[in-house]
Amino acid sequence: IDVGYRHIDTAEAYDNEAGVGEGVRQSGIAREKIFVNTKLAAEIKDHDTAVKAIDGSLEKLDLEYADMMIIHAPKPWAKYDDPERYFEGNLEAWRALEEAYKAGKLRAIGVSNFDPTDLKNILDHAEIAPMVDQVLAHITQTPFKTIDFAQEHQILVEAYSPFGHGEMFKNKDIQKMAAKYQVSVAQLGMRYLLQLGLLPLPKTLNPAHMKANAEVDFAISDDDMTTLKRMKPLTNYGKYQSYPVYSDRLS
Repeated sequence: IDVGYRHIDTAEAYDNEAGVGEGVRQSGIAREKIFVNTKLAAEIKDHDTAVKAIDGSLEKLDLEYADMMIIHAPKPWAKYDDPERYFEGNLEAWRALEEAYKAGKLRAIGVSNFDPTDLKNILDHAEIAPMVDQVLAHITQTPFKTIDFAQEHQILVEAYSPFGHGEMFKNKDIQKMAAKYQVSVAQLGMRYLLQLGLLPLPKTLNPAHMKANAEVDFAISDDDMTTLKRMKPLTNYGKYQSYPVYSDRLS
């Protein structure tokens, strides 16, 4: 917040909602100028449990309302490799989000890690369409089919892990491209996502990096964007390799 960031991403699963709420309250910044997004746990696939979890997150945040809440994943993390799509469970969880949205508890509602099939399930049966789909996206790992489908249905795509948990920084071709534009690899990665129409969500504890990540006032040429889109996919997320959402992208 001190270096200018106004979009804060948290989740029930991160166990830091109370701290985020306290930070926002003590920031001295008007509440309406800070966007706070939290997430409904991936394991919750029924209406009543979702209602309780939504109220629980709001109580921990202690901010009167959340700017947005999204379903963390279409499947429970422990069952991410199962063929079951949890269509009914996602609709039940979504119904709870719709109710909270109508009640003014949430200003926007969305999903995370949903592919076109998961999104279509919501679009075909829900009263309110998802406003956001938050997905893993960065140079060398860009889910173009999901992005295209979401954008065709006016769903904003947010990109988490925009630097591939640091693995992107090791890519020599990306380093050369960044040098060409006289920017850092991180800045190139941010600009790439912005030019695709995505909202990147960088994570760092370094204030200098926070400031630099926001300095993306340059444009990548069409030819270079094509080169970046076609780069060899990342095949290893290091210590994060075992996380379901990362291993799923590499399968």
